[in-house]
Amino acid sequence: MQHELKRDLGPWAAASIVVGTVIGSGIFLVPRDMVLRVGSAGMVFFVFVFGGLLSLAGALSYAELAAAIPEAGAEYAYLRDAYGPMWGFLYSWTQTWVGKGGSIATLATGFFYYLTTFFPGLDHVFYTVPLPLGPGGGPLEFRWGQLLAMGLILALAWLNYYGVKLGGDVQVIVTLVKVGLIAFIIIVGLGFGHAHAPAAASTVPLTVAGFFAALVAALWAYDGWNNVAMVASEVRDPQRNLPRALVGGTMAVIVIYLLVNVAYFRVLSANEVGNSPRVAGEMMRRILDGPGASIVAVAAMISIFAALNGSILTGSRVPYAAARDGLFFRPVARVHPQYRTPGVAILMLGVWSALLVLTGGFRQLFTYVMFASWIIYGMTTAAVIILRIKRPDLPRPYRTVGYPWVPILFVLVAFLLVLSTLHDSPRESIMGIGMIVLGLPFYSYWKKHPERS
Repeated sequence: MQHELKRDLGPWAAASIVVGTVIGSGIFLVPRDMVLRVGSAGMVFFVFVFGGLLSLAGALSYAELAAAIPEAGAEYAYLRDAYGPMWGFLYSWTQTWVGKGGSIATLATGFFYYLTTFFPGLDHVFYTVPLPLGPGGGPLEFRWGQLLAMGLILALAWLNYYGVKLGGDVQVIVTLVKVGLIAFIIIVGLGFGHAHAPAAASTVPLTVAGFFAALVAALWAYDGWNNVAMVASEVRDPQRNLPRALVGGTMAVIVIYLLVNVAYFRVLSANEVGNSPRVAGEMMRRILDGPGASIVAVAAMISIFAALNGSILTGSRVPYAAARDGLFFRPVARVHPQYRTPGVAILMLGVWSALLVLTGGFRQLFTYVMFASWIIYGMTTAAVIILRIKRPDLPRPYRTVGYPWVPILFVLVAFLLVLSTLHDSPRESIMGIGMIVLGLPFYSYWKKHPERS
């Protein structure tokens, strides 16, 4: 007997998946990478606004697809219907091994970075592999904190194994706590911090490559706005709740991010931000001394915890959806008879993500993830136009605002972003392409022999 997933996620859980998954480690870590690329606070704000509007354009487009095709796996179903089963498979393959697996590993890496505030020994290298397998082609170094990050991923996978409602309830609670702590950081920075002294002009030249590299960092901070669509088959009244969660949640994140950056750059100059690996911690230390950095570390870890939980909850539905169609390992399609979760898919994604923690540092991981992900995002958004032509009679409870210009703009920028990332970070980009291409022989086999998957 094939058991089905249950619609146990209400509107608050859906919205908290968007907000809670998007706001993870990025806003605490990427402003430094961005200012090093574009040089000034003004350009950092411009890139954040541009990235936010781009993410909103994607959310507006995805809202139409999610309401029209409320199935598990999100992009898997949209690409399958728009381009054919091969593209749906390649999405599920890429998302499992690169996109979602790498995103979860990146978040867990960010978690252990902040935990070193209290336990510096976690950053100690206990073993080195003298081969060019690490970040930038250097030796692969293993740190104690990576083992802790791996344990956190596996613990959250175990939690989500026991029911989507449990995972959704945890997501709501932790997201509320996270937003409250971030609001506290904003209030302290704007209300109690002293404006920094006038600083010298930046010596970093603004280039097209620098702009797109900063945009990659900003989009990593925004990444996850699409995750709620992956659990569409478990959201109550999806035609109504999915568009609201996608669009409303993305707009809320844009506002939060801009306010956080106003606080950062009020207290710290652009040069100081560029020299601060933990920007929020440095800002709070200036205002509250030692306790300030500790508060930020706790806020960052809670933020990352929520994003990790949401990513595991949603990401596991992608290989599950492909396996249901006979295009992935067949056991991954199993639904637990009692908990009604894709238990095998959750555990598989958790174990793989934990192993990816060992492959690199924060920046290398998010570049690796963003390159592969934005190929898929661009194709999926184009599917809005393709399905309007291919399936004009498909019921569309929600239609994309600004169609067709909003999805066209998104697709064009996604294309430029992919080309720029390929030029700026060829090693990580080629690794992403390699993982996509590696899926083709598996697709060919499973297409011919679905009973053997």
